[in-house]
Parts: sequence; C-alpha cells; structure tokens
Amino acid sequence: MKSLKINIEENTDVEKLKELLLQVKGVNDIEVIDDENPESELKKAFAKTKEQLKKGDYETLVNDIFDILIKK
Repeated sequence: MKSLKINIEENTDVEKLKELLLQVKGVNDIEVIDDENPESELKKAFAKTKEQLKKGDYETLVNDIFDILIKK
C-alpha cells in the first residue's frame, strides 16, 4: 500500500476535502492526523472503546484491536 501526505491550512474544510478525495479512483481511505494535537486521535480511540465496552459490543472491540495490530 502507498500513501500520500497532504499538508493543509488551518481553516480548510477537512470534511469537504475528504469527500472530494474519496471520489478519486484508487483512494480507499482517508485519515486526518493533527500533528499539533496527536492526543486527539488517541482520545477518540479510547472514547470509542469505552462506549463499546459499556454497550457490550465486544466483537467490534476485538475486531478494531485486531485491525490495529495487523496495520503497520
């Protein structure tokens, strides 16, 4: 798999940009990484995990962890 890094300005509409890029043939997934605040992604992951545990959604939780371990 190959990836492409794009640096954007702060006032860029990230959702619109994601929408546009997903329409390009060959683009499978887009991940937004905030270099200024790398904790934000980690906090989102923990919040999602916490909600999955509260709901008893263990299968999805295990699948998410498995996906993380398989990806580089």
